[in-house]
Amino acid sequence: MAVPVLAGLMGTLIPALDGGFHRLAAWPGLRAAMGLSLVTGFVATVLSLTIALLLTAALYGVPAFAWVQRLLAPVLALPHAAAALGLAFLLAPSGWIARALSPWATGWEVPPDLLTLNDPAGVALILGLVVKEVPFLLLMILSALPQTDAARRMMLCRTLGYGRLRGFALTVLPALYPQLRLPVYAVLTYSMTAVESALILGPTLPPSLSAQVVLWMNAPDLKGQGLAAAGAVVQLALVIGALIVWRAGEILCRVFLTLLAVTGRRGLWLDPFADLMARAMGIALALTMAAALAGLALWSVAGPWQFPDAVPQNLTFATWSRALPDLRDSAGVTLGIAMLSTFAALALVLGCLQAEHRFALHPGAGALWLLYLPLVMPQVAFLPGVQMLALQAGLDGTMLSVALLHLVFVLPYVFLSLSAPFRAWDTRIATAAAALGASPSRVFWRLRLPMLLSPVLTAAAVGMAVSIGQYLPTLIAGAGRVETVTTAAVALASGGNRRLIGAYGLLQMLLPALGFVVALALPALVWRNRRGMLA
Repeated sequence: MAVPVLAGLMGTLIPALDGGFHRLAAWPGLRAAMGLSLVTGFVATVLSLTIALLLTAALYGVPAFAWVQRLLAPVLALPHAAAALGLAFLLAPSGWIARALSPWATGWEVPPDLLTLNDPAGVALILGLVVKEVPFLLLMILSALPQTDAARRMMLCRTLGYGRLRGFALTVLPALYPQLRLPVYAVLTYSMTAVESALILGPTLPPSLSAQVVLWMNAPDLKGQGLAAAGAVVQLALVIGALIVWRAGEILCRVFLTLLAVTGRRGLWLDPFADLMARAMGIALALTMAAALAGLALWSVAGPWQFPDAVPQNLTFATWSRALPDLRDSAGVTLGIAMLSTFAALALVLGCLQAEHRFALHPGAGALWLLYLPLVMPQVAFLPGVQMLALQAGLDGTMLSVALLHLVFVLPYVFLSLSAPFRAWDTRIATAAAALGASPSRVFWRLRLPMLLSPVLTAAAVGMAVSIGQYLPTLIAGAGRVETVTTAAVALASGGNRRLIGAYGLLQMLLPALGFVVALALPALVWRNRRGMLA
């Protein structure tokens, strides 16, 4: 995990020192691009964390929370680019919201001259980030909650007369947040450095710093490489500074919670408002994503569709028929890369977890930091260096090189998905098998792995979803010669063919969903005569 990141950083720093910083300082949009990266990163992270914690505090343990958990998998399977494309269809001046309100409520007969998309403040970009990051943080919260003894802590608070929100903040959150720190840092890093979402939803004059770095990387002028490297180093410095500021904010919040606890106030009056806000935010996010995805699907089969009509005049599969050869080729390449990187990640993670069990190893904070390193480190900071090294080694432009680079990002998610179920497996089964003469390898292959079929397939589905959604690593390692559904969809986003964009966006959504369908259906088929294995 460390070698490609550190080697990439060195490969980025060397060309940046060769005059890149001077040319970057002369670029007039530098200050605005830096400010945009900071604002969108902080605002999106604060909103995402606040919504995720509010949903958990207000709804944990009630029936509504079960619905939230059920919605996580399909939303997490959705790549950032597909979500951004769907939101673009929703928020554009000629998008579905404007159509639904026109002309009866707005009087608009033609699309209004409003900057609802690619706005200078980055509001559309922030919304796109929040919609995707809230489910990720909720998943991390659900993974960490069992280790905090949340149910008993909340029961004790209720016994002492505290409200749900105040009790959660004073007793569960202090035990929960240390386990969320690295995922939150990953969200902050991604929100500051997102490329595909910024290219689709973000401002353009100037774009965010990370998006501008990618534009310089793709420039035909070789001087752009030095500019891109210098911009990547500045982006890394911004992220490091933002993480330091966030850490200082954590300390201030801890002091505030301590002072709040000392007051002894129960905060019962907060619960009705917290419950209402949590339900409203959850419903709003779910409806936004549903409308965005429905818009993608509808545009892909839309016939003539004039503004302000809310729906097209008729439906046709003409776009799918014309684009089918390209869609088939892109889907094949995408699935091939996803399977290579995911199977490699599964082999490494299972080997790591089995070694951890056999040799009684206990990974510490250093191991977690190493695992999260590619997620906490901005992609634009080390991927330009990886590109330079790949060019020198002649390894760029192949599916194998793309799969190897995807592995760096897929492996952490596979580990996070599989580690908890693997460690929770009842080791008494292994003890009984060993007493009957089974070797550790036989126990692993004949007992542990079959019994963990469902978690393994779920982790594989998560890994494939992560690989399918990778844009910048595919662009870097593929050198423009390996086209996946994601790179094609982002490239089309700058054009005006909404039907073709809808087809690629919908395919990008369906491919990860296919992995989750297999993960749910295969265990049910294999263990159809052993219902207890599905519990």
